[in-house]
Amino acid sequence: MKALNREILRLALPSILANISIPLVGMVDMAVAGHLGGAAAVLIGALTVGSTLFDLLYWNFAFLRAGTGGSTAQAFGRGDKAEQAAIFIRAAITGLLAGLLLVAIQWPFLKLAFAVIHCTPEVQELATRYFMIRIWAAPAALSLMAFKGWFIGMQDSVSPMIADLLVLSVNAAASICMAFGVPALGIPAMGFDGIAAGTIFAQYTTLAFSILVVAFKYKKVFRDIDFEDVRRAFAPRAMKEFFSLNGDLLVRSLCFMVVYTGFTAISARYGDVLLASGALIMKIMMLFSFFTDGFAYAGEALTGRFIGEEQREMVSKTIRNVFIWSMSIAALFMVMNACLSVPMFRIFTSDVTVIEASSKFVPWIVLMPLLGCPAFTWDGIYVGATLTRPLRNSSLFFVAISVIVWIAGISIMNSSFGLPALSFGPDPGPGEPGHYGFMAMHVLFIAYMVHLLVRCIYLTVYWRRRRM
Repeated sequence: MKALNREILRLALPSILANISIPLVGMVDMAVAGHLGGAAAVLIGALTVGSTLFDLLYWNFAFLRAGTGGSTAQAFGRGDKAEQAAIFIRAAITGLLAGLLLVAIQWPFLKLAFAVIHCTPEVQELATRYFMIRIWAAPAALSLMAFKGWFIGMQDSVSPMIADLLVLSVNAAASICMAFGVPALGIPAMGFDGIAAGTIFAQYTTLAFSILVVAFKYKKVFRDIDFEDVRRAFAPRAMKEFFSLNGDLLVRSLCFMVVYTGFTAISARYGDVLLASGALIMKIMMLFSFFTDGFAYAGEALTGRFIGEEQREMVSKTIRNVFIWSMSIAALFMVMNACLSVPMFRIFTSDVTVIEASSKFVPWIVLMPLLGCPAFTWDGIYVGATLTRPLRNSSLFFVAISVIVWIAGISIMNSSFGLPALSFGPDPGPGEPGHYGFMAMHVLFIAYMVHLLVRCIYLTVYWRRRRM
Protein backbone atom coordinates (compact mmCIF):
# COMPACT_ATOMS: atom_id res chain seq x y z
CA MET A 1 0.00 0.00 0.00
CA LYS A 2 2.85 2.40 0.83
CA ALA A 3 4.45 1.61 -2.53
CA LEU A 4 1.21 2.41 -4.33
CA ASN A 5 0.85 5.72 -2.45
CA ARG A 6 4.42 6.61 -3.37
CA GLU A 7 3.65 5.87 -7.01
CA ILE A 8 0.49 7.99 -6.87
CA LEU A 9 2.42 10.89 -5.36
CA ARG A 10 5.27 10.44 -7.85
CA LEU A 11 2.80 10.97 -10.67
CA ALA A 12 0.43 13.40 -8.97
CA LEU A 13 2.75 15.97 -7.42
CA PRO A 14 4.52 17.01 -10.63
CA SER A 15 1.14 17.01 -12.38
CA ILE A 16 -0.31 19.28 -9.69
CA LEU A 17 2.60 21.68 -10.06
CA ALA A 18 2.19 21.56 -13.85
CA ASN A 19 -1.58 21.98 -13.70
CA ILE A 20 -1.33 25.05 -11.50
CA SER A 21 0.45 26.76 -14.35
CA ILE A 22 -2.53 26.25 -16.68
CA PRO A 23 -4.96 28.56 -14.85
CA LEU A 24 -2.07 30.79 -13.81
CA VAL A 25 -1.40 31.54 -17.49
CA GLY A 26 -4.94 32.88 -17.76
CA MET A 27 -4.67 34.61 -14.40
CA VAL A 28 -1.47 36.40 -15.41
CA ASP A 29 -3.12 37.53 -18.64
CA MET A 30 -6.17 38.71 -16.68
CA ALA A 31 -3.99 40.57 -14.19
CA VAL A 32 -2.14 42.30 -17.04
CA ALA A 33 -5.46 43.27 -18.66
CA GLY A 34 -6.82 44.48 -15.33
CA HIS A 35 -3.89 46.84 -14.85
CA LEU A 36 -3.47 48.23 -18.37
CA GLY A 37 -5.54 51.27 -17.47
CA GLY A 38 -8.90 52.37 -18.77
CA ALA A 39 -12.05 50.32 -18.16
CA ALA A 40 -10.81 47.18 -16.42
CA ALA A 41 -14.19 45.46 -16.74
CA VAL A 42 -14.11 45.90 -20.53
CA LEU A 43 -10.53 44.61 -20.83
CA ILE A 44 -11.16 41.60 -18.56
CA GLY A 45 -14.45 40.91 -20.31
CA ALA A 46 -12.74 41.01 -23.71
CA LEU A 47 -10.00 38.66 -22.53
CA THR A 48 -12.65 36.31 -21.11
CA VAL A 49 -14.64 36.26 -24.34
CA GLY A 50 -11.45 35.86 -26.40
CA SER A 51 -10.31 32.95 -24.25
CA THR A 52 -13.78 31.42 -24.50
CA LEU A 53 -13.48 31.46 -28.28
CA PHE A 54 -10.38 29.31 -27.97
CA ASP A 55 -12.18 27.03 -25.53
CA LEU A 56 -14.85 26.61 -28.21
CA LEU A 57 -12.14 25.43 -30.59
CA TYR A 58 -9.69 23.58 -28.36
CA TRP A 59 -12.21 21.58 -26.33
CA ASN A 60 -13.20 19.84 -29.56
CA PHE A 61 -9.71 18.35 -29.60
CA ALA A 62 -9.34 17.47 -25.92
CA PHE A 63 -9.30 13.82 -26.98
CA LEU A 64 -5.74 14.43 -28.17
CA ARG A 65 -4.72 14.47 -24.51
CA ALA A 66 -7.26 12.19 -22.88
CA GLY A 67 -7.44 9.48 -25.54
CA THR A 68 -3.68 9.48 -26.03
CA GLY A 69 -3.02 9.15 -22.29
CA GLY A 70 -5.29 6.16 -21.67
CA SER A 71 -4.22 4.22 -24.78
CA THR A 72 -0.53 4.89 -24.14
CA ALA A 73 -0.80 3.81 -20.49
CA GLN A 74 -2.25 0.45 -21.51
CA ALA A 75 0.43 -0.01 -24.18
CA PHE A 76 3.03 0.83 -21.51
CA GLY A 77 1.54 -1.81 -19.20
CA ARG A 78 1.83 -4.39 -21.98
CA GLY A 79 5.40 -3.30 -22.78
CA ASP A 80 4.42 -2.69 -26.43
CA LYS A 81 6.92 -0.10 -27.70
CA ALA A 82 5.67 -0.28 -31.30
CA GLU A 83 2.16 0.67 -30.19
CA GLN A 84 3.51 3.42 -27.93
CA ALA A 85 5.27 4.96 -30.92
CA ALA A 86 2.26 4.54 -33.19
CA ILE A 87 -0.06 6.26 -30.71
CA PHE A 88 2.31 9.22 -30.42
CA ILE A 89 2.71 9.60 -34.19
CA ARG A 90 -1.04 9.50 -34.81
CA ALA A 91 -1.83 11.97 -32.04
CA ALA A 92 0.98 14.46 -32.74
CA ILE A 93 0.36 14.67 -36.49
CA THR A 94 -3.40 14.87 -35.95
CA GLY A 95 -2.84 17.76 -33.52
CA LEU A 96 -0.62 19.63 -35.96
CA LEU A 97 -3.06 19.24 -38.88
CA ALA A 98 -6.01 20.21 -36.67
CA GLY A 99 -4.20 23.38 -35.61
CA LEU A 100 -3.58 24.37 -39.22
CA LEU A 101 -7.27 23.76 -39.95
CA LEU A 102 -8.27 26.14 -37.15
CA VAL A 103 -6.05 28.85 -38.60
CA ALA A 104 -7.77 28.35 -41.96
CA ILE A 105 -11.33 28.67 -40.60
CA GLN A 106 -10.75 31.60 -38.24
CA TRP A 107 -12.98 34.13 -40.05
CA PRO A 108 -16.15 32.01 -40.41
CA PHE A 109 -15.68 30.78 -36.86
CA LEU A 110 -15.57 34.34 -35.50
CA LYS A 111 -18.75 35.25 -37.35
CA LEU A 112 -20.55 32.20 -36.00
CA ALA A 113 -19.24 32.66 -32.45
CA PHE A 114 -20.40 36.26 -32.12
CA ALA A 115 -23.80 35.28 -33.46
CA VAL A 116 -24.12 33.25 -30.24
CA ILE A 117 -22.08 35.26 -27.73
CA HIS A 118 -23.63 38.71 -27.23
CA CYS A 119 -21.48 41.38 -25.59
CA THR A 120 -20.90 45.10 -25.81
CA PRO A 121 -19.27 46.48 -29.00
CA GLU A 122 -16.15 47.46 -27.03
CA VAL A 123 -15.69 43.94 -25.67
CA GLN A 124 -16.35 42.35 -29.08
CA GLU A 125 -13.78 44.54 -30.83
CA LEU A 126 -11.04 43.77 -28.32
CA ALA A 127 -11.90 40.06 -28.18
CA THR A 128 -11.70 39.87 -31.99
CA ARG A 129 -8.26 41.47 -31.99
CA TYR A 130 -7.09 39.05 -29.30
CA PHE A 131 -8.41 36.05 -31.23
CA MET A 132 -6.91 37.06 -34.59
CA ILE A 133 -3.45 37.25 -33.05
CA ARG A 134 -3.52 34.21 -30.77
CA ILE A 135 -5.04 31.86 -33.37
CA TRP A 136 -1.57 31.47 -34.91
CA ALA A 137 -0.57 29.47 -31.83
CA ALA A 138 -3.20 26.78 -32.59
CA PRO A 139 -0.83 24.26 -34.28
CA ALA A 140 1.48 24.38 -31.27
CA ALA A 141 -1.34 24.31 -28.70
CA LEU A 142 -3.05 21.24 -30.17
CA SER A 143 0.22 19.39 -30.73
CA LEU A 144 1.10 19.98 -27.07
CA MET A 145 -2.14 18.25 -26.05
CA ALA A 146 -0.90 15.07 -27.76
CA PHE A 147 2.55 15.40 -26.19
CA LYS A 148 1.10 15.81 -22.69
CA GLY A 149 -1.24 12.85 -23.01
CA TRP A 150 1.57 10.65 -24.28
CA PHE A 151 3.95 11.67 -21.50
CA ILE A 152 1.32 10.86 -18.85
CA GLY A 153 0.59 7.49 -20.45
CA MET A 154 4.31 6.73 -20.33
CA GLN A 155 4.12 7.25 -16.53
CA ASP A 156 6.12 10.46 -16.94
CA SER A 157 4.67 13.42 -15.07
CA VAL A 158 7.95 15.38 -14.91
CA SER A 159 8.20 16.24 -18.62
CA PRO A 160 4.70 17.75 -18.86
CA MET A 161 5.36 19.57 -15.58
CA ILE A 162 8.45 21.24 -17.02
CA ALA A 163 6.55 22.00 -20.24
CA ASP A 164 3.64 23.63 -18.40
CA LEU A 165 5.95 25.65 -16.15
CA LEU A 166 7.76 26.79 -19.27
CA VAL A 167 4.48 27.96 -20.78
CA LEU A 168 3.65 29.87 -17.58
CA SER A 169 7.01 31.57 -17.18
CA VAL A 170 7.51 32.45 -20.84
CA ASN A 171 3.88 33.57 -21.26
CA ALA A 172 4.03 35.76 -18.16
CA ALA A 173 7.30 37.39 -19.14
CA ALA A 174 6.44 37.81 -22.81
CA SER A 175 2.90 39.12 -22.18
CA ILE A 176 4.08 41.69 -19.65
CA CYS A 177 6.97 42.82 -21.84
CA MET A 178 4.88 43.03 -25.01
CA ALA A 179 1.88 44.66 -23.31
CA PHE A 180 3.78 47.35 -21.40
CA GLY A 181 6.90 47.49 -23.56
CA VAL A 182 10.59 47.35 -22.68
CA PRO A 183 12.32 50.28 -24.42
CA ALA A 184 15.76 49.11 -23.28
CA LEU A 185 15.28 45.88 -25.26
CA GLY A 186 13.59 47.54 -28.18
CA ILE A 187 10.19 45.98 -27.38
CA PRO A 188 7.34 48.43 -28.11
CA ALA A 189 4.25 48.66 -25.89
CA MET A 190 1.51 46.72 -27.71
CA GLY A 191 -1.12 47.17 -24.99
CA PHE A 192 -3.92 44.60 -25.00
CA ASP A 193 -2.57 42.96 -28.19
CA GLY A 194 0.67 42.13 -26.39
CA ILE A 195 -1.13 39.59 -24.18
CA ALA A 196 -2.03 37.45 -27.21
CA ALA A 197 1.41 37.87 -28.79
CA GLY A 198 3.06 36.66 -25.59
CA THR A 199 0.91 33.52 -25.64
CA ILE A 200 2.05 32.67 -29.18
CA PHE A 201 5.71 32.97 -28.21
CA ALA A 202 5.18 30.77 -25.13
CA GLN A 203 3.32 28.00 -27.01
CA TYR A 204 5.96 27.54 -29.72
CA THR A 205 8.80 27.72 -27.22
CA THR A 206 7.18 24.90 -25.25
CA LEU A 207 6.52 22.83 -28.37
CA ALA A 208 10.22 23.01 -29.24
CA PHE A 209 11.09 21.82 -25.73
CA SER A 210 8.64 18.89 -25.94
CA ILE A 211 10.06 17.76 -29.27
CA LEU A 212 13.53 17.69 -27.72
CA VAL A 213 12.24 15.59 -24.80
CA VAL A 214 10.80 12.98 -27.15
CA ALA A 215 13.93 12.99 -29.32
CA PHE A 216 16.35 12.43 -26.44
CA LYS A 217 14.47 10.88 -23.51
CA TYR A 218 12.36 8.44 -25.55
CA LYS A 219 14.68 7.69 -28.44
CA LYS A 220 14.58 3.96 -27.57
CA VAL A 221 10.84 3.87 -28.25
CA PHE A 222 11.41 5.23 -31.77
CA ARG A 223 14.77 3.57 -32.45
CA ASP A 224 13.44 0.97 -34.90
CA ILE A 225 10.63 3.10 -36.38
CA ASP A 226 10.81 3.62 -40.16
CA PHE A 227 8.54 5.07 -42.83
CA GLU A 228 6.57 1.84 -43.09
CA ASP A 229 5.75 2.00 -39.38
CA VAL A 230 4.52 5.56 -39.82
CA ARG A 231 2.35 4.46 -42.74
CA ARG A 232 0.85 1.64 -40.64
CA ALA A 233 0.10 4.11 -37.85
CA PHE A 234 -2.27 5.85 -40.27
CA ALA A 235 -3.69 2.71 -41.85
CA PRO A 236 -7.51 2.72 -42.17
CA ARG A 237 -8.00 0.14 -39.41
CA ALA A 238 -5.72 1.99 -37.00
CA MET A 239 -7.42 5.33 -37.73
CA LYS A 240 -10.87 3.75 -37.34
CA GLU A 241 -9.92 2.53 -33.85
CA PHE A 242 -8.37 5.93 -33.07
CA PHE A 243 -11.47 7.91 -33.99
CA SER A 244 -13.86 5.32 -32.55
CA LEU A 245 -12.25 5.74 -29.14
CA ASN A 246 -11.90 9.48 -29.45
CA GLY A 247 -15.34 10.08 -30.95
CA ASP A 248 -16.91 9.56 -27.52
CA LEU A 249 -14.35 11.93 -26.00
CA LEU A 250 -15.19 14.49 -28.69
CA VAL A 251 -18.87 14.39 -27.70
CA ARG A 252 -17.79 14.79 -24.08
CA SER A 253 -15.70 17.82 -25.02
CA LEU A 254 -18.62 19.36 -26.89
CA CYS A 255 -20.76 18.94 -23.79
CA PHE A 256 -18.17 20.71 -21.66
CA MET A 257 -18.07 23.44 -24.28
CA VAL A 258 -21.84 23.90 -24.00
CA VAL A 259 -21.60 24.29 -20.21
CA TYR A 260 -18.60 26.61 -20.00
CA THR A 261 -19.32 28.63 -23.12
CA GLY A 262 -22.95 28.88 -22.08
CA PHE A 263 -21.83 30.26 -18.73
CA THR A 264 -19.82 33.02 -20.42
CA ALA A 265 -22.46 33.77 -23.06
CA ILE A 266 -25.23 34.08 -20.46
CA SER A 267 -23.19 36.12 -17.98
CA ALA A 268 -22.29 38.52 -20.84
CA ARG A 269 -26.03 39.31 -21.10
CA TYR A 270 -25.92 40.99 -17.69
CA GLY A 271 -23.26 43.58 -18.46
CA ASP A 272 -19.49 43.94 -18.41
CA VAL A 273 -19.20 43.96 -14.61
CA LEU A 274 -20.95 40.61 -14.11
CA LEU A 275 -19.13 39.14 -17.12
CA ALA A 276 -15.81 40.09 -15.51
CA SER A 277 -17.04 38.90 -12.11
CA GLY A 278 -18.11 35.53 -13.47
CA ALA A 279 -14.72 35.17 -15.16
CA LEU A 280 -12.88 35.81 -11.87
CA ILE A 281 -15.05 33.26 -10.06
CA MET A 282 -14.46 30.59 -12.70
CA LYS A 283 -10.70 31.21 -12.67
CA ILE A 284 -10.52 30.63 -8.92
CA MET A 285 -12.74 27.54 -9.10
CA MET A 286 -10.60 26.12 -11.91
CA LEU A 287 -7.50 26.63 -9.78
CA PHE A 288 -8.84 23.87 -7.51
CA SER A 289 -9.72 21.62 -10.43
CA PHE A 290 -6.15 21.67 -11.68
CA PHE A 291 -4.93 20.63 -8.23
CA THR A 292 -7.22 17.63 -8.01
CA ASP A 293 -6.59 16.80 -11.66
CA GLY A 294 -3.05 15.93 -10.61
CA PHE A 295 -4.48 12.91 -8.79
CA ALA A 296 -6.88 12.28 -11.68
CA TYR A 297 -3.85 12.05 -14.00
CA ALA A 298 -2.16 9.67 -11.56
CA GLY A 299 -5.34 7.58 -11.53
CA GLU A 300 -5.41 7.66 -15.33
CA ALA A 301 -1.79 6.55 -15.73
CA LEU A 302 -1.94 3.80 -13.09
CA THR A 303 -5.39 2.51 -14.06
CA GLY A 304 -4.31 2.17 -17.68
CA ARG A 305 -1.01 0.58 -16.70
CA PHE A 306 -2.56 -1.99 -14.36
CA ILE A 307 -5.25 -2.86 -16.90
CA GLY A 308 -2.48 -3.40 -19.45
CA GLU A 309 -0.70 -5.63 -16.92
CA GLU A 310 -4.04 -7.36 -16.14
CA GLN A 311 -3.79 -6.57 -12.40
CA ARG A 312 -7.46 -5.95 -11.57
CA GLU A 313 -6.90 -5.84 -7.81
CA MET A 314 -4.37 -3.04 -8.24
CA VAL A 315 -6.92 -1.09 -10.29
CA SER A 316 -9.33 -1.16 -7.32
CA LYS A 317 -6.60 -0.17 -4.87
CA THR A 318 -5.53 2.68 -7.14
CA ILE A 319 -9.06 4.07 -7.28
CA ARG A 320 -9.50 3.92 -3.51
CA ASN A 321 -6.18 5.61 -2.75
CA VAL A 322 -6.54 8.27 -5.43
CA PHE A 323 -9.92 9.26 -4.03
CA ILE A 324 -8.51 9.53 -0.50
CA TRP A 325 -5.83 11.92 -1.71
CA SER A 326 -8.09 14.00 -3.96
CA MET A 327 -10.88 14.41 -1.40
CA SER A 328 -8.31 15.60 1.14
CA ILE A 329 -7.32 18.31 -1.36
CA ALA A 330 -11.01 19.20 -1.76
CA ALA A 331 -11.46 19.72 2.00
CA LEU A 332 -8.37 21.93 2.12
CA PHE A 333 -9.60 24.09 -0.75
CA MET A 334 -13.03 24.58 0.77
CA VAL A 335 -11.35 26.23 3.75
CA MET A 336 -8.92 28.23 1.59
CA ASN A 337 -11.64 29.48 -0.72
CA ALA A 338 -13.72 30.67 2.21
CA CYS A 339 -10.81 32.70 3.59
CA LEU A 340 -8.86 33.89 0.55
CA SER A 341 -11.28 34.47 -2.33
CA VAL A 342 -11.70 38.23 -1.85
CA PRO A 343 -7.94 38.89 -1.48
CA MET A 344 -7.44 36.95 -4.73
CA PHE A 345 -9.95 39.20 -6.49
CA ARG A 346 -7.75 42.17 -5.60
CA ILE A 347 -4.76 40.48 -7.24
CA PHE A 348 -6.59 40.19 -10.56
CA THR A 349 -8.04 43.69 -10.73
CA SER A 350 -8.07 47.04 -8.96
CA ASP A 351 -11.63 47.77 -10.17
CA VAL A 352 -13.66 48.14 -6.95
CA THR A 353 -16.97 47.50 -8.73
CA VAL A 354 -15.79 44.13 -10.09
CA ILE A 355 -14.35 43.12 -6.69
CA GLU A 356 -17.56 43.98 -4.83
CA ALA A 357 -19.71 42.14 -7.38
CA SER A 358 -17.48 39.04 -7.24
CA SER A 359 -17.59 38.90 -3.43
CA LYS A 360 -21.32 38.14 -3.57
CA PHE A 361 -20.61 34.76 -5.20
CA VAL A 362 -17.96 33.45 -2.77
CA PRO A 363 -20.26 30.69 -1.36
CA TRP A 364 -20.23 29.00 -4.78
CA ILE A 365 -16.42 28.98 -4.75
CA VAL A 366 -16.52 27.26 -1.35
CA LEU A 367 -19.01 24.59 -2.50
CA MET A 368 -17.34 23.74 -5.79
CA PRO A 369 -14.50 21.47 -4.50
CA LEU A 370 -16.97 19.16 -2.72
CA LEU A 371 -18.85 18.47 -5.97
CA GLY A 372 -15.99 18.88 -8.41
CA CYS A 373 -13.44 16.56 -6.81
CA PRO A 374 -15.20 13.21 -7.41
CA ALA A 375 -16.26 14.30 -10.92
CA PHE A 376 -12.70 15.20 -11.95
CA THR A 377 -11.18 12.11 -10.31
CA TRP A 378 -13.60 9.72 -12.03
CA ASP A 379 -12.78 11.36 -15.36
CA GLY A 380 -9.13 10.36 -15.02
CA ILE A 381 -9.94 6.80 -14.01
CA TYR A 382 -12.36 6.29 -16.90
CA VAL A 383 -9.87 7.73 -19.39
CA GLY A 384 -7.16 5.35 -18.13
CA ALA A 385 -9.55 2.44 -18.50
CA THR A 386 -10.53 3.74 -21.98
CA LEU A 387 -14.20 3.55 -20.91
CA THR A 388 -15.18 6.42 -23.16
CA ARG A 389 -18.83 5.55 -23.74
CA PRO A 390 -19.98 6.16 -20.14
CA LEU A 391 -18.01 9.42 -20.16
CA ARG A 392 -19.94 10.41 -23.27
CA ASN A 393 -23.29 9.37 -21.81
CA SER A 394 -22.71 11.16 -18.51
CA SER A 395 -21.81 14.31 -20.44
CA LEU A 396 -25.01 14.25 -22.48
CA PHE A 397 -26.94 13.69 -19.28
CA PHE A 398 -25.37 16.55 -17.33
CA VAL A 399 -25.89 19.01 -20.19
CA ALA A 400 -29.58 18.13 -20.40
CA ILE A 401 -30.09 18.41 -16.62
CA SER A 402 -28.15 21.66 -16.24
CA VAL A 403 -30.09 23.28 -19.12
CA ILE A 404 -33.36 22.20 -17.51
CA VAL A 405 -32.24 23.64 -14.16
CA TRP A 406 -31.26 26.94 -15.79
CA ILE A 407 -34.53 27.26 -17.71
CA ALA A 408 -36.61 26.37 -14.65
CA GLY A 409 -34.65 28.69 -12.36
CA ILE A 410 -34.69 31.72 -14.66
CA SER A 411 -38.39 31.18 -15.42
CA ILE A 412 -39.28 31.16 -11.72
CA MET A 413 -37.13 34.24 -11.12
CA ASN A 414 -38.63 36.11 -14.06
CA SER A 415 -42.14 35.42 -12.82
CA SER A 416 -41.29 37.20 -9.56
CA PHE A 417 -40.12 40.21 -11.60
CA GLY A 418 -43.20 40.13 -13.84
CA LEU A 419 -41.10 39.27 -16.92
CA PRO A 420 -41.54 36.65 -19.69
CA ALA A 421 -40.32 33.19 -18.64
CA LEU A 422 -37.17 33.02 -20.80
CA SER A 423 -36.34 36.74 -20.84
CA PHE A 424 -32.82 37.92 -20.01
CA GLY A 425 -34.33 40.77 -18.05
CA PRO A 426 -33.87 44.52 -18.35
CA ASP A 427 -30.91 46.05 -20.17
CA PRO A 428 -28.08 46.20 -17.57
CA GLY A 429 -26.85 49.52 -18.94
CA PRO A 430 -23.56 51.13 -17.83
CA GLY A 431 -22.33 51.22 -14.24
CA GLU A 432 -23.02 48.78 -11.45
CA PRO A 433 -25.28 45.77 -12.15
CA GLY A 434 -28.77 45.70 -10.69
CA HIS A 435 -30.50 43.22 -8.40
CA TYR A 436 -31.88 41.24 -11.34
CA GLY A 437 -28.39 40.57 -12.74
CA PHE A 438 -27.08 39.27 -9.42
CA MET A 439 -30.08 36.96 -8.99
CA ALA A 440 -29.67 35.61 -12.53
CA MET A 441 -25.99 34.87 -11.90
CA HIS A 442 -26.91 32.86 -8.80
CA VAL A 443 -29.26 30.77 -10.94
CA LEU A 444 -26.42 30.27 -13.41
CA PHE A 445 -24.10 29.05 -10.64
CA ILE A 446 -26.78 26.62 -9.44
CA ALA A 447 -26.98 25.11 -12.93
CA TYR A 448 -23.17 24.80 -13.00
CA MET A 449 -23.07 22.99 -9.64
CA VAL A 450 -25.82 20.62 -10.79
CA HIS A 451 -23.71 19.58 -13.78
CA LEU A 452 -20.88 18.58 -11.39
CA LEU A 453 -23.28 16.64 -9.17
CA VAL A 454 -24.76 14.73 -12.12
CA ARG A 455 -21.28 13.74 -13.36
CA CYS A 456 -20.33 12.47 -9.91
CA ILE A 457 -23.47 10.38 -9.39
CA TYR A 458 -23.55 8.87 -12.89
CA LEU A 459 -19.89 7.80 -12.99
CA THR A 460 -19.95 6.44 -9.43
CA VAL A 461 -23.05 4.32 -10.04
CA TYR A 462 -21.77 3.04 -13.38
CA TRP A 463 -18.41 1.90 -11.95
CA ARG A 464 -20.02 0.15 -8.99
CA ARG A 465 -22.37 -1.75 -11.27
CA ARG A 466 -19.54 -2.69 -13.60
CA ARG A 467 -17.35 -3.88 -10.68
CA MET A 468 -14.26 -3.56 -12.82
